[in-house]
Amino acid sequence: KFSVDDKLSSRVAIWVGDITFLEVDAIVNAANNSLLGGGGVDGAIHRAAGSSLKAECATLHGCQTADAKITGGWCITLKYVIHTVGPRGEKPFELEKTYMSCLDLVKEHNLKSVAFPCISTGLYGYPNEPACKVVLKTIRNWLEKDDNADRVELIIFCLFLKSDIELYEQHMRKFFPCSPEKGVLIPVEKK
Repeated sequence: KFSVDDKLSSRVAIWVGDITFLEVDAIVNAANNSLLGGGGVDGAIHRAAGSSLKAECATLHGCQTADAKITGGWCITLKYVIHTVGPRGEKPFELEKTYMSCLDLVKEHNLKSVAFPCISTGLYGYPNEPACKVVLKTIRNWLEKDDNADRVELIIFCLFLKSDIELYEQHMRKFFPCSPEKGVLIPVEKK
């Protein structure tokens, strides 16, 4: 059980909609090992960024599972795209490492805001609820270390499926509880 920390709770939010519409320093791409585009979020990001993103990704020579690489945002109105490859199947340690690899790049590049899609829960088959818990615990632990909560202003969980929205709304209150005077965490939603 996590203690109330309003500072940490103010650093996370839920957003429902297309990740490419967010005005943040970086969005995370749930990529495949080639980094050359695919379906789902990966395809949407590549379509929005244009052919220059694929050309830059080709210079990176792929990405190993649980690792992350960074490119420019190109035609998307943001600084960076962080590409990461999540695990296939339910592998908590690898999923944690996947998110940590992205957070390492956030810290390295002094980014103030980042948006994550659900990584590995689609075609890669990670069950949604266990993934949600691993993700929220990883983010909470990262924010508590090394003054990371002072380095980053906002981490957004960009959701699409109704089931993910319900899971994140339920579990955010456990991993990021707010003090009574701050009220209930209100997710940021697409307008």
